[in-house]
Amino acid sequence: MKILLADDDSTFRQRLARAIRERGHEVCEAEDGAQAITQADAFVPDAVILDLKMPHMNGLEALREIIARHAHAQVILLTGYGSIPTAMEAVRLGARDYLIKPTDVTQLLATLEKDPRDHESEPAHDLEPPSLERVEWEHIQRVLADCQGNISEAARMLGLHRRSLQRKLQKYPPQR
Repeated sequence: MKILLADDDSTFRQRLARAIRERGHEVCEAEDGAQAITQADAFVPDAVILDLKMPHMNGLEALREIIARHAHAQVILLTGYGSIPTAMEAVRLGARDYLIKPTDVTQLLATLEKDPRDHESEPAHDLEPPSLERVEWEHIQRVLADCQGNISEAARMLGLHRRSLQRKLQKYPPQR
C-alpha cells in the first residue's frame, strides 16, 4: 500500500513513517497540508494520514482537496485535539476515520485494512455524549491553539481571568 503521511511534528512523522515501512508499505512524507496535496499529486497514494493542526493549511482543508483530486484514497485524520464537531466534519468531507493521538501504527493500519462495509455494520457503541467538563476542556484547547499558546490572549477571548485559565489548564482532561 502507498501511504502519504502529513504531520508537522517531524519526530512523530519520521517514527510513524519508519514503522509503516517496516510493515511493508511505501511511505511519502509531508510536513504540512499544502505539501501533502503536492505530494499526493506526484505519489498518488492509496491512503493518506493527515494531522489536523498543521501550518499553512490544516488537515480539514487538505482533506477536502485530496479527496477532490484522489477520490480513491482512504484518508484518516489524526489529531491530538479531538472533538466531536471536527470528527463529524472530517467524515462529512470524506475521511475514512478520525483517530486521536496517541495512536500506534497497528491501529492505523488496521483502520486502513478494515473493509468499509464492516465499519458501517458495527453497532454504534460509543454514542454517549461527552461531559460538560470535557466539552469545556476541548473548547479551551481549541481557543488556546488558535491563540498560538498565548494564555493572556486566550483568557481574553474566553472571558476568563488569566489565572483562572491557568488553573483550568493545569488539570488533566476529563475522560468523558
